[in-house]
Amino acid sequence: MVKNHLKRLAAPRSWPIRRKEKKFITKANPGMHSLEQGMPLSIFVKDVLGYAKTGREVKKILQDKEVAVDCVRRKDYRFSVGLMDSLGFHEIKKYYRVALDKKGKLSLVEIKKEEASIKPCKITGKSKFKGKIQLNLFDGRNILVDKDDYRVNDTIIVSLPKQEIKKHIKFEKNAAVFLTGGAHIGNTGVVEDIVGDKIRYKSSDGNVFETLKKYAFVLGREKPEIRIEK
Repeated sequence: MVKNHLKRLAAPRSWPIRRKEKKFITKANPGMHSLEQGMPLSIFVKDVLGYAKTGREVKKILQDKEVAVDCVRRKDYRFSVGLMDSLGFHEIKKYYRVALDKKGKLSLVEIKKEEASIKPCKITGKSKFKGKIQLNLFDGRNILVDKDDYRVNDTIIVSLPKQEIKKHIKFEKNAAVFLTGGAHIGNTGVVEDIVGDKIRYKSSDGNVFETLKKYAFVLGREKPEIRIEK
């Protein structure tokens, strides 16, 4: 039992859970997301959305109902669901995007069904593979492309579940970004300048801040392509 669980007090600070309610909590299976940026599907269903009260109810929902992560049905209650994933409950027609709130906690933003079929993916690395360019994405995915038109920190919008590139958004001035770390985590803004490993951006309330480039997740040109805030 313990190997499939971890102590609540030791769970990542990004998990929006009650720390002293019980001793243990479900541990996610190894997957595309790190422990900090992903949680077990069961926690989203039970603790975040309140669709179930017990682990047994969660398992029954996943077995009997069509619950999809990135447009693929998932029955494993320990499946890791993380940042930018879409979560769909088809029977009740509810769809969500995994985001981060202003406290750095994983949260869900309700979205339309059409938006659940696309996903923004940040490029974290590139390599050559059999004469093509392999894009290494933030969630562990890899996509092969013919032309080397992409740079690290750019974002591609992919269709789900086929994972075809629908749009390429460059990391440059006037790019709309969502911050995944730092003092302004969970904020959105527009890049005004890029200098070395830092950016200066104007937040949605008009203030100008500086943060590390690695925290910027590009989501569009001047405004986000997806809904990322409640």
